[in-house]
Amino acid sequence: MSSHFPFTAIDTTLFPTDYAAGRQRWLAQLAQLSGHQRHLPYPCAGVGPTGEALITDTVWLGPEQAAKVLVVIAGTHGIEGFAGSAIETDMLGLLAQGHITIPDHTAVLMIHALTPWGYAWQRRCDAYGVDLNRNVVDFAQPLPANAGYEQLRPALFLSDVRQRQAAFADFISQHGREAFESAISAGQYTDPVGPFYGGRAPAHGRLVAEALIDHYALHQRDLAVVDLHTGLGPFGYGEIICDHDPDSAGAAVASRWYGGSVTLPLLGTSTSVPKIGLLDFAWHRIMNARSCYVTLEFGTYRTLELFEVLLQDHLLWAQPDQSQARTAHRPVMRQHFCPDDVAWRQMVLVRARQVLVQALHGL
Repeated sequence: MSSHFPFTAIDTTLFPTDYAAGRQRWLAQLAQLSGHQRHLPYPCAGVGPTGEALITDTVWLGPEQAAKVLVVIAGTHGIEGFAGSAIETDMLGLLAQGHITIPDHTAVLMIHALTPWGYAWQRRCDAYGVDLNRNVVDFAQPLPANAGYEQLRPALFLSDVRQRQAAFADFISQHGREAFESAISAGQYTDPVGPFYGGRAPAHGRLVAEALIDHYALHQRDLAVVDLHTGLGPFGYGEIICDHDPDSAGAAVASRWYGGSVTLPLLGTSTSVPKIGLLDFAWHRIMNARSCYVTLEFGTYRTLELFEVLLQDHLLWAQPDQSQARTAHRPVMRQHFCPDDVAWRQMVLVRARQVLVQALHGL
């Protein structure tokens, strides 16, 4: 692998106009690569807004028996796949041009559009309202409770924004800002039409991840997993969030590989509060002491704006006969999760290159 950071031209046109365009360009860039690769598509139920098929595409690049694997995940939250698709396509281009080379005994597993329905319809969740990043719980056991969500639930769907904001302010004054964010976003399992709903059964993306872990025997390999997200944190900054236990081998590995920019929700150093049912946990279970999973989260706008945009989305999808309003809200969702701002897109691609190269060096 090249020891130099790939300072080649940044192409902000890699951010697609929609799911179908993103998938087409990803596949076209993949076709430019030489060497061993295995493309495994995973169809998803449903269709997109224009009737297009919904597919989670995956590709293995490098030797089949590689002892070390970089896993890059895009679209865990559907609409966040716009940035994830651009990052993965950029990396495929850098590999094709030789600006990044995969080290010996190492492979790259790329997962594109892990929640394709949400990507296509420009929502975070899947067709059943399930947030994949709250879905990794044991559904054979009693599901986790979120008392704060139940307390806030009547306010979440108030049509008057000022009344809703007043209720939020009252909750914050009584319980604190972290408790407020946890109540809304930590995960809930009672309200299918509400935000951050973890579901009642494994979602498509979880099944795909578990199938890939089994298919490639990833429990037998050293892993660097980078899960690409947008929407939380300072504008344009890519925060490396580590949800491993602070005293675990995974947290120590993340610190060695990525340095002082790593944040841990369980230590209170992250813009993210601790969450229930994260996709991370499906990977933590199979990782050895030389591996780690991080979320690369690119910030956009304020957290309260994030909640308002999401609540409006859930309001529209909770009501029948709102197709026109839902369509009109898509650009609002996209602007929050993938701003139409050249500088933001440049920052995303530059930071992603840095972190992915760090991951390869770490392995």
